Amino acid sequence: MTDTDAANVSLKDARELLIDLVSIPSPSGEEEAAAERLADFFESHDREVWIDDVGNVRAPGDDSVLLTSHIDTVPGEIPVRVEDEDGEEILWGRGSVDATGPLAAMAAAAVRSGVSFVGVVGEETNSRGARHLVEDREAPEAVVNGEPSGVTGITLGYRGFLAGTYVATSESGHTSRPDANAIQHAMRWWTTVEDAFETDDYEPVFEQVTTKPVDVVGGTSEDGLSVETTMDVQLRIPPSLDAESVRETAEAHLEVGTVSWDEPIPPVMESPRTEIARAFRVAIRAEDEEPRLLRKTGTSDMNLYAGAWDCPMVTYGPGDSDLDHAPDERLSLSAFDRSVAVLERVATTLVGGDE
Repeated sequence: MTDTDAANVSLKDARELLIDLVSIPSPSGEEEAAAERLADFFESHDREVWIDDVGNVRAPGDDSVLLTSHIDTVPGEIPVRVEDEDGEEILWGRGSVDATGPLAAMAAAAVRSGVSFVGVVGEETNSRGARHLVEDREAPEAVVNGEPSGVTGITLGYRGFLAGTYVATSESGHTSRPDANAIQHAMRWWTTVEDAFETDDYEPVFEQVTTKPVDVVGGTSEDGLSVETTMDVQLRIPPSLDAESVRETAEAHLEVGTVSWDEPIPPVMESPRTEIARAFRVAIRAEDEEPRLLRKTGTSDMNLYAGAWDCPMVTYGPGDSDLDHAPDERLSLSAFDRSVAVLERVATTLVGGDE
């Protein structure tokens, strides 16, 4: 096989990879089968590839840019099918948007352009794949992280993330007594945290600290001698703040109980004036579209890459992010095709080829 043949990935090939990957269940922790299909794609196009110790698919190439997206999805079964909707072919299935669409588009563009590629695991839980990657390799010259932004969207910013677990115990007693129990202590602490970060309605969500309890368990202990409460909480951090200051504010209102915090993920806000951002604007305009610069209120692996690697980066990928994790998750195949073209053009530009 010649180098030209190896890089000759048709849109049909790219779509087949996409549909196969969406058809393979790959919730976090169960990515192995999808990773093997992805590795087979690179092997079939004569690219060096291996699956590393944590399950990432690594296909090294020209490090002018690293294309990377995540293999895992959230749980949920959506029957995989391609339907015609008003003359548009639409792929339905879990992960079609978040983020198997971006993943497959990047794999095709990486083979076409010869640049580096990594499919990482565990993004939807603890980002173990990205954490391993930044420890295991040097920084590339630029990074494109794969998440849905739409064909025209270039994501430059994400809020950070801080998760913690509150635990409190109180003596059991008759419910007519006025003393607060552990459940009330948890409720009161979290109410004060929410109040501490309350902002004016006009402030953009991206600039706010938002607070969310995600799980609460409480009640009388098995021996009947105490009331116990455990509450899992999450806080999203804007680029104007850091995780340490947010943690200190939350703990300042802690009077009863303890909180254990997970390792935080820092916020990120990239400049729109970098070479890679410019390359995306040019590539999107080449598709007769007007580029949009985005800031996301959530968090992605790009936060970790920005914290570890001193290089310019953006996030990009096909799909409507409003359909992330949704029961009607679906992706336009024509949008997928166009995103492959955009990614290939960007990669070719960054390695010094024609725009």
